[in-house]
Amino acid sequence: MTQLTIVAKIEAKASDIDLVKTELLKLIEITRSEQGCINYDLHQDNDNPAQFIFYENWKTRELWQAHMANGHLKAYMTATEGKVETFTLNEITNIN
Repeated sequence: MTQLTIVAKIEAKASDIDLVKTELLKLIEITRSEQGCINYDLHQDNDNPAQFIFYENWKTRELWQAHMANGHLKAYMTATEGKVETFTLNEITNIN
């Protein structure tokens, strides 16, 4: 089993920054209590307030995939539909 790191970059539409931020904040507490979650940290860019980054570590990729199928993530997707300009996700593994 290899720990998985996720870097998810969310850029809100300029008119919807507050709504997207509110919805992202709702994910933190519930996700941190999920099985396999090591850390789940949300950041907001200092120069571009529309840009958010989640830095996450999971015990395994399978446990992260279970997180991705949870209802609270689906609720976030519904609440922010049409409000996000871009979304990128990187699955990375520490190699040192």
